Amino acid sequence: MLFMVIEQFRDSDAVYKRFAERGRMLPAGVTYVDSWVEPDRERCFQLMTAESMTALQEWAKNWNDLVDFQFIEVIPSRQAAAEAGAGQIEG
Repeated sequence: MLFMVIEQFRDSDAVYKRFAERGRMLPAGVTYVDSWVEPDRERCFQLMTAESMTALQEWAKNWNDLVDFQFIEVIPSRQAAAEAGAGQIEG
C-alpha cells in the first residue's frame, strides 16, 4: 500500500537531531520512498509504502512526542485514470 504521510513538526530542530542520531527507525514492512519539506521546516510530506496502516502507526510511535501525523492512502494518478477509463495521462 502507498501512503502520503503529512508530518506537522512541534520542534523541527529536535526532529532533525533525532533523525541524525537514530535514522528513520522504520519497522519491517515500511519503506521510505521520498519526502518534501516546507521551507520553514514546519511540515514534511513523505511518500511511503507499508504493508498496513498498523505498520505506519508502529513507526509513528518513535516520533509521536515531536510530530503530529496524518496518513493518507494514495494510488498513482495513472492507476486512478485507468480505473476511471480515462486511459493514459501525461506526467
